Amino acid sequence: MKGPIRCTPPMTDIRVFAPAKVNLALHVTGQREDGYHLLDSLVMFADFGDWLSVAPAEETSLAVQGPLAQGVPTDARNLCWRAADLFGAPVAITLEKHLPHAAGIGGGSSDAAAVLNGLDRLYGSRAVDALALGADVPVCRLGSAARMAGIGEQVTALDLPELHAVLVNPGVDVPTPQVFKHLTSKTNPALPDIPQGGAPGDVVSWLAQQRNDLEAPAIAAAPVISGVLDALNDLPDVRLARMSGSGATCFALFDTPDQAFNAASILATQQPTWWMRATVLS
Repeated sequence: MKGPIRCTPPMTDIRVFAPAKVNLALHVTGQREDGYHLLDSLVMFADFGDWLSVAPAEETSLAVQGPLAQGVPTDARNLCWRAADLFGAPVAITLEKHLPHAAGIGGGSSDAAAVLNGLDRLYGSRAVDALALGADVPVCRLGSAARMAGIGEQVTALDLPELHAVLVNPGVDVPTPQVFKHLTSKTNPALPDIPQGGAPGDVVSWLAQQRNDLEAPAIAAAPVISGVLDALNDLPDVRLARMSGSGATCFALFDTPDQAFNAASILATQQPTWWMRATVLS
């Protein structure tokens, strides 16, 4: 059993970025006997997200602030706290919350990955089983374009161009177990080879031939997602619109940053209560 770290770290805090994770394609390829689903997904990360600071402490604590802090637990139920326990070092964590909860963009997983990365910087790298915190945590530790497969343990970095996108969440929580409960087929084809080193248009064209196998069951659980996709597809210059992860956040891809910002501005006028951001994915 791992004991607590005994070394004396520098007496300073480390600030770490936890970007939004976007599943541009997500294929469900099987289910293990223990119930875990097998996935094959192309993941990229946004240029905005949550911010965290970690600092040495006598005992672990977690403070949450920021525009979307309401309702975020500040005890051992939070993945940030569990990440510190897994690492084996008491730490004072401050989480500045900008990403919506239960939104299919890896907010909690990215936060936990940021805590682990911050602790690596404080104490030196230490081998931990990030998968124990959730399927998305290993890829979030990488924090850049990747293919994730299996139950999240297979992470392969990819050489992909930046993509311009708008992310939209209508403000509904979609519990992941409920989405998988509505999934009718759990043995679908895996992703074909992902084009690397090319132009953004090559990636978008490839993505158009893929799918998110969780989109239909998520819409069954939260029909508003269908309305979000319709609204995105109606925007000018949109190349592709799809749901990310298990929902309810959806994305639309564009050729230029100006097109993405213009589309976000239009949609913000049409749907002022929805959360949305124009972003660059990498």
